Amino acid sequence: MSSYMNNNKSSSAGSGGAGITTILQVVFIVLKLIHVIDWSWWWVLAPTWISLAFVVVMLIIFFIIKKIVKR
Repeated sequence: MSSYMNNNKSSSAGSGGAGITTILQVVFIVLKLIHVIDWSWWWVLAPTWISLAFVVVMLIIFFIIKKIVKR
């Protein structure tokens, strides 16, 4: 039983938890809902869509480089 518990602990140690984007997103949503900030929802949700846009741009660059190297 001891080895099972050790294996379980080591596998769960890799999870990082909430990142800065998630924390920032939650803070902005809470501030918007309690009327501390009067931003547009586009700006409140900016941490999410900016992160998503960054990932999409990186994927596009990756596939372009992959296609160039394949030739």
